[in-house]
Formats: sequence, C-alpha cells, structure tokens
Amino acid sequence: MADSAAPLPPVYGPRSPLRVRGLYRLAVEGLSEAVTLSAAAAVLALALAVPAFRETSDEDWLKKSELAVTFLDRYGNRIGERGIRHNDSVPVEALPDHLIKAVLATEDRRFYEHFGLDLSATLRALAANWRAGGVVQGGSSITQQLAKNLFLSNERTVERKIKEAFLAVWLESRLSKNGILKLYLDRAYLGGGAYGIDAAARFYFAKSARDVNLAEAAMLAGLFKAPARFAPHVNLPAARLRASVVLDNLVDAGFMAEGQVLGARQSPARAVDRRDEQTPNYYLDYAFREVQQIAAKLPASIAGRALVVRTAFDPAIQKAADEAIESSLRQSGRDYNVEQAAIVVMDIDGALRAMVGGRDYGESQFNRATDALRQPGSAFKPFVYATAFMNGMNADTVVQDEPICMGSWCPVNYSRSYLGAIPISQALSLSLNTPVVRVANAIGRDRIVETARRMGLSTELRITPSLPLGAAEVTVFDMAQAYATFAANGKRVRGHAALEIRSVSGELVWKDPTDLPRAEQALPASVVHEINPILANVVENGTARRAALDGITAGGKTGTTNGFRDAWFVGFTGNFVAAVWYGNDDYQPLHNMTGGSLPAMTWHKVMTFAHQGVKPVQLPGVKRNMPNIVSAQGNPIRSRNGALSPRAVEQLLKLERALRDVRSNAASAL
Repeated sequence: MADSAAPLPPVYGPRSPLRVRGLYRLAVEGLSEAVTLSAAAAVLALALAVPAFRETSDEDWLKKSELAVTFLDRYGNRIGERGIRHNDSVPVEALPDHLIKAVLATEDRRFYEHFGLDLSATLRALAANWRAGGVVQGGSSITQQLAKNLFLSNERTVERKIKEAFLAVWLESRLSKNGILKLYLDRAYLGGGAYGIDAAARFYFAKSARDVNLAEAAMLAGLFKAPARFAPHVNLPAARLRASVVLDNLVDAGFMAEGQVLGARQSPARAVDRRDEQTPNYYLDYAFREVQQIAAKLPASIAGRALVVRTAFDPAIQKAADEAIESSLRQSGRDYNVEQAAIVVMDIDGALRAMVGGRDYGESQFNRATDALRQPGSAFKPFVYATAFMNGMNADTVVQDEPICMGSWCPVNYSRSYLGAIPISQALSLSLNTPVVRVANAIGRDRIVETARRMGLSTELRITPSLPLGAAEVTVFDMAQAYATFAANGKRVRGHAALEIRSVSGELVWKDPTDLPRAEQALPASVVHEINPILANVVENGTARRAALDGITAGGKTGTTNGFRDAWFVGFTGNFVAAVWYGNDDYQPLHNMTGGSLPAMTWHKVMTFAHQGVKPVQLPGVKRNMPNIVSAQGNPIRSRNGALSPRAVEQLLKLERALRDVRSNAASAL
C-alpha cells in the first residue's frame, strides 16, 4: 500500500522589489496611513478655509476700516466721533513700554512667538473651561481677536472659531507683528464709545496713550476683555479690581517685578468723571454704519479721508427720549418685569431725530432699535388693512368678528368676546384679532408682505397663518419708517441720519438726496385718507388713549405679542413719527404690559416735548382744525421743526474754519 503523498513545499515566485517585511513593512504602512490622513485633512482644511477667505475678498478690506468721522447735530454742533484717525494715531513704537507689556501679559503673552494661533494657550483654556464646567478662560491670540474684529461677528459658534483661526494665519502672512498689534490697539472697542487705545486714554484719563502711567495702562489693558463690565466710568471698583489682575499678569509673565508694580497697586488710576455726559452712542453707531455704506460708493480719494457729517440729530429730543425711557423703567420696570426699551424718532421725511437703543450703552452696546428682531403684534395690522383698502375694501366694509380656525390654529380676541358683523374701522380701532385674519384670508398674505416691503419693512416676513397678528419679526427702526408713510401721504420714506458729508477741509462730497415730493408712492393717497382717520381714532378713543397729545392730532397703533413678550406703540403726527418698544433681552414675559401702557405713555412724553414751539401739520385724510402754537403773550412761536438752511450751515462752517485759522496763526506767532 502506497504511502499518501506528502504536501508539496510552497512555491515562491521572484521576490518583488516593492515588497517589504518586518519593521520596514510597519513603517511603510504607517507612513502610507499618515499620507492618506494628511491628504484628507488638507482637503477638509481647504473646505473649511474657503468660507473664511471669502471674508477677505474685498481688496479694500483694510482701507474701509480706516474711515474716521466727526459727527455734527442738525445745528452744526459736534456730538461725537467714530472710526480711526490714522493720521493722528500713535505708532506702536511711541506707546509706553509698560502699556504694551500690560496688554501682552493679559491678552497674548506669546504674541511675538506664535504664527497667529497659540496652541498651548488654547489647550490650557480648554482644560480650564472643562474643569470649571463653563467658559472661564479664553485662548484666542491677539491675531485671532483682530481677525474677529475686522471680518467676523461676535456670535459664539464653532464655524466662527474656525474662520477666526484661518483668518489669523492669513493676517500673519500679510502683516508684520507690529502691524497686527497696531491694528488691534487701534480697532478694539474699549467702552464709552471709544475705539482704540489712544481714544480710550483720552476718554478715561484726558491724555494721550503716550502719556499714561502704569496704573492707567493696567486699567486700559483690562478693558479689552469686557469694556462694558470694566469701564471705569460705569463701575470704578470693578475697573480697579481688573487693573490689579493685569498687574498680577505682568509679574506672572516675567515682564515686571513685584517691586515695579507696587506703586500702581498703592495708587490706582483715577478716571475722568463722565457720568453727566450724554453722548448719543446708539445714534452714532447707526450713523457710522450708514456713512460707511455711503463712503463705499464715493471715490477712493474721498472715502479714505477723514469726514465731517452733519446729521439730523436733535439733542433736545434725544434727551427727552432718554429721560422718558429711564424714568419709565425706574418707576414701573419692576411692576411690569421689564428691563429694556428702545425708541426711534424721525421727521416724516425719515430724517432721524433721536434714537435710544437700550437702557444703558455702557452695559450693552447692542442696539435694540436697529438690530433686535421682535414681533410687532397688533402694530402690524395697519399693513393688513392698507392692503385690503388697495384691493377693493374700505373703512365701512363689514367683516365678521367671530371664532375662526385655520387647521389647529384658532386665534381669539384679547377680551375673549366677539362682536359679530362690524365695519373694518371698528375692528382696527378695537384691535380685534379674528376680523384681521379673515381679511388676510380674503386678500392673500403675499400681498400684505408686498405692501409692508414697499412701506419700509426690510426683515424677513414669513407667510404664516399668524402673519396678520404680527408674528413676523421686525425692528423698531423699520416700524418707524414704515409708519412714516401714513404721515407722508403714502410716500415711501427712507430713515436716515446723515444730511451732508464734507471733507475736513470743508468740501461738500455728499448731500442727502431725499426729496419727499419725488419719492416713490408706496400707498395710494386714497388709501392713506381711508386709514389715517381710523389710526387717529385708535389714539383718541381706542387702545392708545394714553398717547393722545393736547391740541395735536396723532395716529398710531399699539402692539402686544403673544405671552406679553413685547409691547409697542408706533405713532405719528403731521410733523414726526416715533416707534417705542419695551421688552426683555432674554424674552422673559412682561407682567401684563400692553402697548397702551408704558409704550403709549413714553411716546406721549417724547412727542409732547418734540412739538413744543412747532406749528402742527395736518395729518393727511384727517379733517380737524390744527391750532397755531403761541407764546404766553399770544404771539406765534418760531418753529423749531426744521434744520438750519444749507446756506446758513455753510456760512457757520466757513466762520468756524476762519476762527480755527486765526487761532492757528496766533499760536504759531507765539
């Protein structure tokens, strides 16, 4: 019996020169994986970098940030500045050594060592925040903070942080370290309306940044983190405590010895008392953005220079608005559980007389008049009825006030009662909900949105069942300019601050093109004449009786949103239009506040003052005798409604320049 065949030995072909074994094979495979992962990471990085680099697509990205503007009120008086005056700015080399060290020790100790991202500082911050269970330490370098200031918003999102990182590296490749530091020191907002370290030194200490001592430098360096919280004119104890932390940082970083900072600890900085100064910062912030947009369309030789802008600002009305809001919040804020308010006052041609964007600019620079999106509630109803009047209805058209449902949504009246068949005039005067929904169903919500757009609402107006009840989000500014259409006999009104722009040498480079007689007709005059008597009745006999003015006809509409989160009154006379909003930043509900309470009362206070010495103008469509405003002696009072004539302003500016030249020549002769 034959033995079974033994297994044949393996047969190998010729060895491949590319085949490796053992440790070499592990090394090659590891390298291959690394190359693959690196390629994937590069593709991912490129994908993430593209959105960031789009922010730098404008070739004039640096130049546009250099705009410097001096603002004048409507009478030619200086009210403030915005932007950076690079021709007057202090070079980094001229700043005190202790000021530079204080900023670096607190904001970015390894600034001159990293490439835009300080990875070790970022890891330390992540670890500290993880241990604390919240954000207690920041890891952004100075270059990252500059990238955010130049290109990005303040929103805390992962997308913004990624963009910030790429832009920081990009800035490092385009600018020198001192160039980045200078931009950072010049661009940062440091409270009190001051942008840049030199402006802040002048505001807080009435001296140039060249001349600040160590204690003052520590206080300035402490402002970069949170100027609203540590500004000495807002909270001096907090500012001094923060300055002490900066002095600790100087010692910890090895930039100074304890003995060198001892004097600054024992003699902390004393800031100039600014509590009684009333700078219209919310107004200036808005006006500066407007001027930036105008300057972007001007020739480069003009846009790159310092500008002087005469605005429509009225300091007396601004003071009245500030005081009306502050007194209302102080007296009734706790009862109504309300902490914030905003108001916009315009001429009926849109010239912006006054703006309050919040209770305290020092605590919050967020402008609730222009940037906050809030639901207007029933203040939106005039847009619905104006659209209805353009589509065959009128004030006498009968509409049913009775329960209605659209799917699962069933709106009800505020009183929970119904009146049956009533005319539109009564439905609007009483601010009933079910009739306006029926009217919107009949005419189409898309037409309502078109009307609101023509009248000046610029925010997104989503077409939903609740749109007629004011469920869309709007701004206080937009509501004011939209209601101005009613006062302007249907003309489209563009809210604006700037009246004219001049170079520092006095050359006129731009003039307000607003011409109300030639403006677009947003509403037919017949529609305005139909709706204005109803809105006047809202003030006289409806939900806004607290807004009524003695001897002056006014129209307007209250607004109260679902859950009492917002309360509005938007009203107008033949001279002015104003929108008032009350609410909370965190959307906490108010305690049963309606638009007919504090908003209407605040509007009444401000507009009563605004009309002092002003001859009232008749409201279009409202037939009432308007009295002349007279003095105690029975003589007509000169109107304060208009601005100075262009020729008068030009002569005053020439006189100012002549006086400046005389002073300059006298000084040089000494």
